[in-house]
Amino acid sequence: MATPDRAAAVAFLSCLALLLSYADAFYLPGVAPRDFQKDDELQVKVNKLSSTKTQLPYDYYFLDYCKPQKLMNSAENLGEVLRGDRIENSIYTFKMRSDETCKVACPKKLNAESAKNFKEKIDDEYRVNMILDNLPVAVPRRRRDGGQIVTYEHGFRVGFKGSYAGSKDEKHFINNHLSFKIMYHSDPASGDARIVGFEVVPTSINHEHKEGDDKNPRLVTCNQNTKIVPGNHSPQEVDADKEIVFTYDVTFMPSEIKWASRWDTYLLMNDDQIHWFSIVNSLMIVLFLSGMVAMITMRTLYKDIANYNQLETQDEAQEETGWKLVHGDVFRPPVNSGLLCVYVGTGVQFFGMTLVTMIFALLGFLSPSNRGGLMTAMVLLWVFMGLFAGYSSARLYKMFKGTEWKKITLKTAFMFPGILFFIFFVLNALIWGEKSSGAVPFGTMFALVFLWFGISVPLVFVGSYLGFKKPAIEDPVKTNKIPRQIPEQAWYMQPAFSILIGGILPFGAVFIELFFILTSIWLNQFYYIFGFLFIVFVILIITCAEITIVLCYFQLCSEDYDWWWRAYLTAGSSALYLFLYSVFYFFTKLEITKVVSGILYFGYMMIVSYAFFVLTGTIGFYACFWFVRKIYSSVKID
Repeated sequence: MATPDRAAAVAFLSCLALLLSYADAFYLPGVAPRDFQKDDELQVKVNKLSSTKTQLPYDYYFLDYCKPQKLMNSAENLGEVLRGDRIENSIYTFKMRSDETCKVACPKKLNAESAKNFKEKIDDEYRVNMILDNLPVAVPRRRRDGGQIVTYEHGFRVGFKGSYAGSKDEKHFINNHLSFKIMYHSDPASGDARIVGFEVVPTSINHEHKEGDDKNPRLVTCNQNTKIVPGNHSPQEVDADKEIVFTYDVTFMPSEIKWASRWDTYLLMNDDQIHWFSIVNSLMIVLFLSGMVAMITMRTLYKDIANYNQLETQDEAQEETGWKLVHGDVFRPPVNSGLLCVYVGTGVQFFGMTLVTMIFALLGFLSPSNRGGLMTAMVLLWVFMGLFAGYSSARLYKMFKGTEWKKITLKTAFMFPGILFFIFFVLNALIWGEKSSGAVPFGTMFALVFLWFGISVPLVFVGSYLGFKKPAIEDPVKTNKIPRQIPEQAWYMQPAFSILIGGILPFGAVFIELFFILTSIWLNQFYYIFGFLFIVFVILIITCAEITIVLCYFQLCSEDYDWWWRAYLTAGSSALYLFLYSVFYFFTKLEITKVVSGILYFGYMMIVSYAFFVLTGTIGFYACFWFVRKIYSSVKID
């Protein structure tokens, strides 16, 4: 006969299965498909101006482009604001499946300041980002080797520098004519169509128009019956008091691409082939090394335990040596044990955030089409994981027989986020000083502080209270009252050397993937291979755990029982290599010349490296903690 609990569980699962049978599919807000009829209005939205040379985004209307009568900001999530996205309406409005040729957007007469802004943005190779039906605009490019494969670039350049024939003086030219190509996939049954592609070819044209048509110019250079061919006209120079006429074409083209596959084009923008073979090869090497390390460790350890247990039954009991000799000191609380508890708790919080974020990304919730979703998820998950941070730090602190749990809780709630917030605030002030749209507004900053103080801090206290109420973790062996003297260690067992050696293998597990992540962040590319990233993350966990256990075992064998901090720092030292790699990447791959942009790069990479230190250090610490408890509970000790 079924118990009431089991009957309730069966009923719940039955209801869930019934609901799932009626659910065909669901879409996230903002990424659901939209059907368009012929002549439906299509509104192009404009996003930030971005440059890989400065890393400072600007609002589209920072430059003197054509403005609609009323500017409207699109609904933004927290992640979009933190990324510097500023999505607004534009003057570019199309009708579905209605081609237009040589359409005048507006004429503009540049004053000295407008011309100066345009020239600066052309010098820094800024690109204009636009959005149609949640698709970013892309510029098709043929390969230089003349191949048939077309690559795509995000956004189009504001302009370019060049010189007139017979002159050596370089001038600034603006891309004032845009040839849009919109691809759609139609449903033969209903006649509805979905947008599956949004491309643009920018051109610079010195338009001529008839006298007296300043407000609504009738162009001589092109008309509604003629399409502009790039290269057939003289380019439009940027200078003070110059008049620029902004024009555009729009062409609709049917496509076999289905709506579900429309992002494939954008996600293949980096290279023709991602170096899958080298990445997989690297992962296999790391797995092989980890397997070898684990096998050697376990075989040696089992032999040690067998020998120690046999010694108890032998008449000629030999003197204890190696790791068993320090059993009376191995669980002695370390120096600055409270600080270690804080860092372990913070690492648990960061680990929880990373794991859940990756699971959401694997399920498709955080794809590039869900703009700002990844950043929003990370911030919110960090806040809610405060519960686990408080719990884990309190449990460890109580094991160390600490009594000031409120003090440790406050440090857990404020230390790591406080350091990050200070660096972020300084960097934000620099961005604000450059008048960039990347600066986080006061309202958003207030929202972040509210999430921190209003949700994260209380959750840390709740978790800490629950953790401290639990009975303390008992050590498998008793700790002596008088600490044992640690013998002099060989040079290769010195803390600095073993810690630095320990960080190499975890970094080796991620450095190839790190290249693609840095490229997506700093070179304005999309990152989308979350499945592979999750595999790398799992391998990172295994590698951190195994290398820490091995080095901890060698340390205990040399009768050095001070393993607590060294376990944390051994895996955490991989963050040092991550930061050094980011320095190498800066000088070899990026073209940043501005001092402010360089400070921003190293400031943000410092935040990333610090977070990586906390994450990997906590993984290593818990692996070593489990290992030490396991081996000392497996031997007979008088």
